Amino acid sequence: MASSHLPRRYPIVLAFFVTTLVVSNIIAVKVVSILGLTLPAAVILFPIAYIIGDVLTEVYGYSVARQSIWIGFGCNLLAVIAIWISGLLPADPNWTAGAFLNPQTAGQAYQAILGFAPRLLLASFAAYLAGEFLNAFVLAKLKLATRGRYLWIRTIGSTILGQGIDSALFISLAFSGVLPGNILLSAILAQWSVKTSYEILATPLTYLVVNYLKRMEGLDTFDEGTRFNPLQLQA
Repeated sequence: MASSHLPRRYPIVLAFFVTTLVVSNIIAVKVVSILGLTLPAAVILFPIAYIIGDVLTEVYGYSVARQSIWIGFGCNLLAVIAIWISGLLPADPNWTAGAFLNPQTAGQAYQAILGFAPRLLLASFAAYLAGEFLNAFVLAKLKLATRGRYLWIRTIGSTILGQGIDSALFISLAFSGVLPGNILLSAILAQWSVKTSYEILATPLTYLVVNYLKRMEGLDTFDEGTRFNPLQLQA
């Protein structure tokens, strides 16, 4: 999409998309217990990225969603590199991280919270790309099949598949060989069900945002003739 024809509200949607991805990656280090389920704290925010991905595909089309997914990947990678480099830099002898810590303890706390294990990072990136592209592909195809009707079928159906592959890939790549098989399966199903439920509950909001953007942008894109190769950045 040429910059001279860039829809006015697309940069705002993209900004929200990228922010949810980067922040989710940072807060995912904390493990929380919700209704007896053990989940990464990112579960409170990451499903929003799929909702925004639905909006991008539904309003602007698969080509714009594909571009946004790669932009989100690049921004996430930049954040990871910056955090990694900052962790390598020597701490100032007087740094206490704003708490009653000595500089050495402050540095250890910084690494414990913001440091990335390579295996977890690879799992996160692989799951993100596979899940987001599958989500966008399924939604675009369903839109053609339903002739633009039944938005809820498209958003929920694409999320079930996208979040399914996302959860399965991340848990399997990150914890295979570390956790027993039955625990792995339980964790995958827990994440999948929570994220899918999130999408279902947010369906009314998705309708409001999609209808607003279609009206304000004057767009309702159907991906007829679109090339769905995720590596191709042009329509």
